[in-house]
Amino acid sequence: MVLAAGRGERMRPLTDSCPKPLLEVQGRPLIGWHLEALADAGYGETVINTAWLGEQIESRYGHRLGGMRLAYSHEGRDFGGALETAGGIARALPLLDEVFWVVAGDVYVPGFAFDHEALQRFASGTALAHLFFVPNPEHNPKGDFGLRADGIALNRGEPSYTYSTIGLYRKAFFDELPAGNPRGEKVPLAPMLRRAMDNRQVTAQLHTGPWTDVGTPQRLAQLNSP
Repeated sequence: MVLAAGRGERMRPLTDSCPKPLLEVQGRPLIGWHLEALADAGYGETVINTAWLGEQIESRYGHRLGGMRLAYSHEGRDFGGALETAGGIARALPLLDEVFWVVAGDVYVPGFAFDHEALQRFASGTALAHLFFVPNPEHNPKGDFGLRADGIALNRGEPSYTYSTIGLYRKAFFDELPAGNPRGEKVPLAPMLRRAMDNRQVTAQLHTGPWTDVGTPQRLAQLNSP
C-alpha cells in the first residue's frame, strides 16, 4: 500500500494544484519511484489511498503498471478528506493481503528493495509490524523510536532512529479498528505503534541507503539540483 492522501500543507503553493506524491524528483513523480520498484519486484497489486486531488493520481497511473494492478481507496471522495495513516490503512484492509508493505508516497528512497524474502520472514514470525528506521535527519534530531540490538522496536530509548514510513504489517495490527473503517474514523498510526511496541509486538531494522522526507519545497529543490 502506498499512502498518498495527505494535503501537503508544508509544500504549498506547490501542492495547491498538484498532489504531493506527483511532485517530481529527478524527472519522476515521488510516488512513481515506489510504484516502479514494486512492479519491478514482481508484486501483483498495489493499493493507493487518496484524498487531496486524488483524481490526478488515478488519472496519471490508471489501474495497471506493467504487470501490477493498481487499486484505489478514495478517502476524499468517500469521506471528504484523509483519514490519517491508520484510519486510511484500515479503510483499505479489504483490498490487502494478510501481510503487506506500507510506504508513504512522499518519501524519496531510491534503491529500496521491497524484498519478497523480507516479507516472507515477517509472515513466518509473530510480530504485528516490522519497520524500517533511518538515521535521524536534521529536521528530526531526537528520532521517533528506539531499537534494541535484537531487533525489537521500542517506544522510547537509545539509540533512537526515525521511522522511514516504510514497514511491513499484518492485518491483525489494526484489529482494534472497525473492519474496513466504514465510518471513516480518523486514526493516527504513531499511538498504535507505541502501544504495540510496549507489548513487544514490533520489530525493526536500520536502512542506511538514501532517504529523504520531502516535506518542504527546499528539500525538493535540493533533490532536483544538478
